[in-house]
Amino acid sequence: MIRISAVSYLNTYPFIYGLERSELMNECNITTDVPAICAQKLLNNEVDIGLVPVAIIPQLNSYRIISDYCIGAIGKVHTVLLLSKIPLPEIKNIYLDNESRTSVQLVKVLAENYWKINPGWINISNSEASINNDFESVVLIGDKTFTARENYPYVYDLAEEWYKFTNLPFVFACWVANKSLPDEFINKFNETIKIGVKNIDEVIEAFKDKIPGNVDAREYYTRYISYNLDENKKKGLELFLKYLKA
Repeated sequence: MIRISAVSYLNTYPFIYGLERSELMNECNITTDVPAICAQKLLNNEVDIGLVPVAIIPQLNSYRIISDYCIGAIGKVHTVLLLSKIPLPEIKNIYLDNESRTSVQLVKVLAENYWKINPGWINISNSEASINNDFESVVLIGDKTFTARENYPYVYDLAEEWYKFTNLPFVFACWVANKSLPDEFINKFNETIKIGVKNIDEVIEAFKDKIPGNVDAREYYTRYISYNLDENKKKGLELFLKYLKA
């Protein structure tokens, strides 16, 4: 059985939709986790494939991006935010949601190279990120952002800020294997992932009980998330990895 770890967020439901309806389910053991856990499982060889934050790619001894689909954005992504009670130039400390290594690294790249600020960085747990709205400035990701943004007058969408900085899309996560897999399996996997991406209305119907009532899922999937891992996204990913190396 090929072990797969996928992210348990709204933006991955199209991927899960395809996997759950595929004959690949007979060949795979699939678990869902927050991005940081997906990353750790792949790093620890606890899984063979992960939908992982791209910031971990340099830490893998060997890897292969195995799908033409990713979690990306061209401009606003809507669910990866720096929320603040004060404007950017006045920020002294930024609290960091530890669910995604990529978002944490992205805000640091933007702070140093684009915003030209030098705040302190303070890690917080998922439970703190979910229940505490008293942070002066905080990076939050995922479904919790739909309600948390209401508590902050200043909202900076990190994918949008990256686009302003580089004029390139941003890739938050992609499907990565940490070992060699048969081409036949990879081709079937890619076709499976495509099913949900090409059938968004069916995805929304299938997951309607899990989608928060205050979320326009169709707008989110079609306006904010860009799933195709095209050449521009690959350029954005390559540039981001260069910044991480620097």
